[in-house]
Amino acid sequence: MEFVKMEGCGNDYVYVNGFNTKIDNPNELSKIVSDRHFGIGSDGLIVINPSEVADFKMSMYNADGSEGKMCGNGIRCVAKYVYDYKMIDKEVITVETLAGIKTLKLNVENGKVKTVRVNMGSPIINAKDVPVISDKEKVINEPVVIDGKEYGITCVSMGNPHAVVFVDSTADFPLEQIGPHFENHERFPRRTNTEFVEVVSPEYVKMRVWERGTGETLACGTGCCATAAACVLNGKTGRKVTVEVLGGALTIEWDEKTNHIFMTGPAEFVFDGELEYEG
Repeated sequence: MEFVKMEGCGNDYVYVNGFNTKIDNPNELSKIVSDRHFGIGSDGLIVINPSEVADFKMSMYNADGSEGKMCGNGIRCVAKYVYDYKMIDKEVITVETLAGIKTLKLNVENGKVKTVRVNMGSPIINAKDVPVISDKEKVINEPVVIDGKEYGITCVSMGNPHAVVFVDSTADFPLEQIGPHFENHERFPRRTNTEFVEVVSPEYVKMRVWERGTGETLACGTGCCATAAACVLNGKTGRKVTVEVLGGALTIEWDEKTNHIFMTGPAEFVFDGELEYEG
């Protein structure tokens, strides 16, 4: 099986061309390729498939084998893959995901995709649709007790659930200790991704993320979008903000006119290869 490893701000996935490779059990394959000691090493698996409603379909799987609805960093790499490998020659493309059809604008330099701007759609802040259990319609800076300490959570869905928590310092935050408690808390019926955010200025924030099914990653595109939305909802930044993650930085803009969030960031090849795999 041929594969390509790619990354967006350090959020790395193994990519397989589903047009010419049939995968019977992508959930199990994702666990195999994601293993950083006995596999290729990645945050998961993304298969680029044909679509009846868009130019391409992105099927993504987390490191634990669970299927994800959407990955902002992953979808930028899908755009680079299909353009650089000449599967398409347009600079505006559509990609079907389980979180809907996304429109991507490719920034091309010397025949290769450098950065991608993704229309991530409107953030979902209705509690039952995130989903998060609450007696309020929206969860904005609502207290929750995790491991004996109270935190304020703002819950947003970008096609997948996010709980955003503002902290004094991301560098000092005990993410590996606290992250699993958020992910599996009873208030999140489908588990949750959790972003821990340090506001540096009205235009700049730092963020670390604990992703459900994976753990801490160097970046999370949907998490950056949820972070930007939470910052606006809590009056901490403007509608355009740079979100610094461990693997780089993304520019996020929540357009007031359309209510859509736009994410701009890089996409890079790491290496390609072949894996002996049957199934």
